[in-house]
This record gives sequence, C-alpha cells and structure tokens, in this order.
Amino acid sequence: MLTKRQQVLYNEFYDSTHNNEYLDQKTEVLVGLSAAMAMDCEPCTLYYLKQAKKAKITKEEISEVLATVMAIAAAQKRLQLKEVIEKHSI
Repeated sequence: MLTKRQQVLYNEFYDSTHNNEYLDQKTEVLVGLSAAMAMDCEPCTLYYLKQAKKAKITKEEISEVLATVMAIAAAQKRLQLKEVIEKHSI
C-alpha cells in the first residue's frame, strides 16, 4: 500500500513514461508490451495490446516482440540452470 503522497509521485512517474522525449509512439508501445510480457503482467499486456492496435502496430511486429521475449526468457532459464549446476558441482 502506498501513502497518498507516494501514490501521487508514482502516478506522475508512470505518466511520464508515456511522454517520451526520444522514443516515437510505436517504439514506446513495443517496449512497454515487451516489458509487460516479460513481467507476466496481464493487465499491462492487455493495455499495451490495445495501445498497439491504436498505433496500427501489425500482428507481425507483435510476433517479433513475442519471439524476443521468449528468446530472452529461455536464455535466462538456461543460464539459471547452469549456475545451479556449477554452484552445486552437479
């Protein structure tokens, strides 16, 4: 639970992430979508999929984002297992 002040500050920070100085709208949406998928946040993923539709992002572009998230997740699991094996001399 956040205090009222913390909630206001968080909301200001969150809102600022949608007013990018350097990223165009399409890039911002694709970055948000990839982060939402990687964090397994269903409400965020839904939000960014709706934003993607508004930004006319294609299914193919979303597929590339999905493939990247999947590749990174798979690599992380592979490295995680390797570290456990090495740590325990298995």
